[in-house]
Amino acid sequence: MSTALRRVAILDDYQKVAFTLADWAPLQDRVSIDVFTDTISDEDALVARLEPYSIICAMRERTKFRASLLDRLPNLKFIATTGMKNAGIDVAYAKTKGIVVSGTGGSGDSTTEHIWALILSTARYIVTEHAGVRASRQLWQSTIPVGLQGKTLGLVGVGKLGQKTAKIAQVFGMKVIGWSPHLTRERAEAAGVGFVETKAELLQSSDIVSIQMVLSESTVHLIKAEDLALLKPSAIFINTSRGPLVDEDALVEVLQKKKIAAAGLDVFDLEPLPLDHPLRGLDNVTLSPHMGYVSDDNYKVFWAHTVENIVAFLDGSAKRVIV
Repeated sequence: MSTALRRVAILDDYQKVAFTLADWAPLQDRVSIDVFTDTISDEDALVARLEPYSIICAMRERTKFRASLLDRLPNLKFIATTGMKNAGIDVAYAKTKGIVVSGTGGSGDSTTEHIWALILSTARYIVTEHAGVRASRQLWQSTIPVGLQGKTLGLVGVGKLGQKTAKIAQVFGMKVIGWSPHLTRERAEAAGVGFVETKAELLQSSDIVSIQMVLSESTVHLIKAEDLALLKPSAIFINTSRGPLVDEDALVEVLQKKKIAAAGLDVFDLEPLPLDHPLRGLDNVTLSPHMGYVSDDNYKVFWAHTVENIVAFLDGSAKRVIV
């Protein structure tokens, strides 16, 4: 493969850390690199930006590489994405175009930590009270935190992430139950989670509901308006998986009407969340900008492997190829 200078685009580096958390020296004099810190969703604008590049570094699913976009990037030969799965890239179609896609490893357990950061901050109204203290609110305390001991945590999805979440819940003295379309009683028992037969039973029984599901055609709007209607008025709803797993309009409505107590959300239908989105104006939500997978340790592995992957591709021996 030619070692002529190639153009590389690093996308969606919101925190401007790509160059600080990895050693890019192995690519010196082999590539020309441009870094972009914003996310573009409009396809025409993406084509205008990315058309010159033969190598693109994608941070998770922030920028989507659908077939229609790949068709309009004739110079693209290699996508280096973070993680070994990226639902935002049509990997199968990329392969037909001769575009190689490589992924990275990760480090630590950032998402489990973030699930509990959201549960705890929502249940204890940390954001509300923090804002009050910072604003010199005369009223010293304005909320009553929800105690977790003896409460029921309902897990929609009891895979590896759900199992880790369950173990922490048990430390707090919570009862944990689980449901998913394919969960069996045997798998639930092996995970130390109470098995419930139906989604409705889980939603009706839970004080806190947390989703740990993979987004696919079959799981889009797994949680619909009629499902949200089953939640207790005191319930807390947590989503750190993917926004489209939940009917977002329906969730906004139940929160606006205070039909549930609160929600802690890390993921949304459209990301970044539009500035005029109604979720931004609600006082019973705790919001974070899809950072469940973000940590210093994860980023160090992501960027180091990205450099290794680009070097390997340029040397004609691509590694960590996603198929």
